[in-house]
Amino acid sequence: MKAMILNRICRFDEDQTPLEMTDFPDPTPADDEILVKVSACGVCHTELDEIEGRTPPPHFPVVPGHEVVGRVVEVGETASRFNVGERVGIGWLHSACGSCRFCLSGNENLCRDFKATGRDRNGGYAEYVTVPEASAFPIPEGFSDAEAAPLLCAGAVGYRSLRLTGLGNGQNLGLTGFGASGHLVLKMVKHRYPDSNIFVFARSKGQQVFARELGAAWAGDTRDASPEKLDCIIDTTPAWEPVVAALENLAPGGRLVINAIRKEARDKTSLLQLDYPVHLWMEKEIKSVANVSRRDLKEFLLLAGEMHIKPDIQEFPLAAANRALVELKTRKILGAKVLRVG
Repeated sequence: MKAMILNRICRFDEDQTPLEMTDFPDPTPADDEILVKVSACGVCHTELDEIEGRTPPPHFPVVPGHEVVGRVVEVGETASRFNVGERVGIGWLHSACGSCRFCLSGNENLCRDFKATGRDRNGGYAEYVTVPEASAFPIPEGFSDAEAAPLLCAGAVGYRSLRLTGLGNGQNLGLTGFGASGHLVLKMVKHRYPDSNIFVFARSKGQQVFARELGAAWAGDTRDASPEKLDCIIDTTPAWEPVVAALENLAPGGRLVINAIRKEARDKTSLLQLDYPVHLWMEKEIKSVANVSRRDLKEFLLLAGEMHIKPDIQEFPLAAANRALVELKTRKILGAKVLRVG
């Protein structure tokens, strides 16, 4: 099969073609797995974290990609959830141990044996991929394959982040960073919490304009003060500076949810500016998001189908994965980027 593979850690500043198109062995499903012919795969900031070593793969070569949509072409001997020909989606959660207290409580995302699609196991920047049947999900009707792909991570982790804020209808929500996940959260909030106002903080003027077009009450720079204090803020940036700024914009009793796998080490000096009375006092809270659970994926896909939440997408052929990643890195992005594979 054709696949875009990562062979080593590198900096995009030095190498803007870290992925190599190659002929890769076709995968074979294990007994509890399905084999999926990939038609579309979303491009996520986590791929940048893998390539640049912030969340490095445990082995090389590896096929990135964890927002995968395709059709089942083969099932393992004990797999029974899906039939050949069914359309499925695969997200960041590849597998977990299934027996620890986190797995048994539906929080597989916290399992010590969590394995990620496209990092610990080969992912969707390829013509075929295998996955345990428990980690594949039916895609609702009404979405093209490309439209469905960003739902598998940007949408699902945005859904988990929103759930963790505890936002109530009528409360103000801030979104720091406005990429694939942020714009889907905005669409969810507009539908589920019609009396809530959304305030967007983004470095890109284009993203600020895009946020207002989607219904944000206000949009400004990540360092700006919001026009009013916010009950909840979701941060999706890779840096610490916006976190400090977000805490200053929180109302008393407010909660900041950080939706990021890693923060840039070189930005740690921003934390030295943390002023307890200004940033944390008055019972403000900080909570992190760790991956997604199967519950998040299942519930969000059902919600997306009911609400007809469609991401704004830009499509690229599989061979142009490096270009898509460069545009993501340099913030030339409105909505989500998706690779056409099949």
